[in-house]
Amino acid sequence: MRNILLLLALLLTSTANAQQKREFRGAWIQCVNGQFQGMGTKKMQETLVYQLNELQKDGVNAIIFQVRPECDALYPSKFEPWSRFLTGQQGKAPSPYWDPLQWMIDQCHARGMELHAWINPYRAKTKGTTALATSHVAIQHPERCFDYDGLKILNPGIPENRDFICMVAKDIVSRYDIDGIHMDDYFYPYPAPGQIIPDDAQYRQHSNGIMDRGDWRRYNVNLFIKQFYETVHETKPWVKVGISPFGIYRNKKNAAIGSNTNGLQNYDDLYADVLLWINNGWLDYCVPQIYWEIGNRAADYDTLIRWWNQYAGGRPLFIGEDIERTVKHADPSNPSQNQQLAKQRLHQQMRNVKGTVLWYAKAAVDNTGNYATQLRQNYWRYPALQPEMPFLDKKAPGKPRKVKPVWTQDGYVLFWTAPKGKQWGDVATKYVVYCFAKGEKLNTNDPSKIVTITTNTFYKLPYKNGNQAYTYVVTALDRMQNESKVAKKTVKL
Repeated sequence: MRNILLLLALLLTSTANAQQKREFRGAWIQCVNGQFQGMGTKKMQETLVYQLNELQKDGVNAIIFQVRPECDALYPSKFEPWSRFLTGQQGKAPSPYWDPLQWMIDQCHARGMELHAWINPYRAKTKGTTALATSHVAIQHPERCFDYDGLKILNPGIPENRDFICMVAKDIVSRYDIDGIHMDDYFYPYPAPGQIIPDDAQYRQHSNGIMDRGDWRRYNVNLFIKQFYETVHETKPWVKVGISPFGIYRNKKNAAIGSNTNGLQNYDDLYADVLLWINNGWLDYCVPQIYWEIGNRAADYDTLIRWWNQYAGGRPLFIGEDIERTVKHADPSNPSQNQQLAKQRLHQQMRNVKGTVLWYAKAAVDNTGNYATQLRQNYWRYPALQPEMPFLDKKAPGKPRKVKPVWTQDGYVLFWTAPKGKQWGDVATKYVVYCFAKGEKLNTNDPSKIVTITTNTFYKLPYKNGNQAYTYVVTALDRMQNESKVAKKTVKL
């Protein structure tokens, strides 16, 4: 028994040591499933506080929060009505009044998390919505939408729709201190039996000489993605643009570059040429939804993570993980356990994989299949900085100044002063505090030595009796989490 316990301890240590210091650890919080609908302000805030607290314990450092599921808004908008997924009736403001997006930004930032505002670009009505507000774009401009399998879709072939979505995005980015803006996998609608996309008139009017209808649809989406990316970065150059495409780009039977899979395809079925966007730099991170299990016959997880790692490394690559499916299926090499460990090992083997986004947040909060326990105790045990994005900004801020321990009424506190900075890329927005025992090498690449990542310019020291010397290292982070040189101070605790 003792040998088994030692072996388990070694396994945990080896996995923890394999943790990356920089890793995107996201979770999607969706509203379109109705989990907040009609809940009321107080109850929804209580629910979100609980979810965020649990996710923080899990090691999550970014929340992707759905704010626009069907050309509506979970924030006050002059362009789109309040969402029924908030109040139960589209166009009805919450009562007591609040702004869920601003509230979530404040809550996430207070916990050291990023907040990425998640919008669905083209979907104007979900299947379950029976009434639209008079201010809704589909009521105001029905000619710009088409019906498809119970949905309403803003027609991607109409230029005014690209402008409209970009206007909405610009409004969000300019008014809110978000860290990112995020789109999921709905471009042209998912194919449905017997349904035809009614875009003959737009093709005749805007074909631009493109002879193939599929190429023309991809051209429409490409124009939008480029315009969207440029709109966001012209507004605020530090706001990250993220896209979460369906997990298969193309099947090998349709294209030599494709994966050895047999399922729906971004390129052919959704008209989303994701690799073009990555290679042209029209997004800042990509989160393919690889929701299947290892060993799936049509879409094997192992095959797909290797494919994305090989072909999508031009921008930071994060993997969309389905918690429920991961814990439901057994590890093929060890049927006594689920697939969480096997998938984590694959992540660590992939050179271009820089993070994970959990589908979905509540499954982690509920600790489905013990998934969150493993995150806390093992895989995400230590804090992580965000992956670097040198294509946006690679210059680090100056290091913290005047690092000094001071006795206060609250105890022994380490204080420092922010470095000087004028441009957005030079200003310190957070700080990393490391702790090293006497005689220990000062290795800031070891995430186990991070005691906090904070927006404060102070850290309360764990004073005991003043007999033990420790060296504290403080570094500054800018908006893109470029890290400064170290400032250090030895204290006796």
